[in-house]
Amino acid sequence: MVELPDAVLFTCNYNRVRSPMAEALFKRFYGTSAYVDSCGLKSDPAGEGIDPFVVAVMDELGVDVAKHRPKTFAELEDDSFDVVVSLTPEAQHRAVELSRDRAVEIEYWPTHDPTLVTEGSREAMLAAYREVRDTLSAAIRARFGTPSTFGG
Repeated sequence: MVELPDAVLFTCNYNRVRSPMAEALFKRFYGTSAYVDSCGLKSDPAGEGIDPFVVAVMDELGVDVAKHRPKTFAELEDDSFDVVVSLTPEAQHRAVELSRDRAVEIEYWPTHDPTLVTEGSREAMLAAYREVRDTLSAAIRARFGTPSTFGG
């Protein structure tokens, strides 16, 4: 049986797409069995909040992320995490810095940026976001165990 860490952080560049998806999926799978948060390296450039395509593809699973507000590492309420999962190379560098003076597992899960799909129909763009969502879902389950083990 996989032992769930006490606290997990997912990081990416702006905390508008990949890391909030991962945070929401983790919460869906494991509920309150572990603390989970997400953040980005940089502030939300235009103050736009979570990407609307993220809201749409997560809603397909019955997961409401519309109230998510992007935040940076500096805005975290707590930075005592057992596992930090970076979803972009830039976030990985920052996560390594975070781990210099504490015991924390740092993992890098290279994750495609669906915002780079700018051509094609709305459905083509949604497909790119779904692919990221489903890839993160599989990676979370593979790393942290079957959700039913934790009552999720």
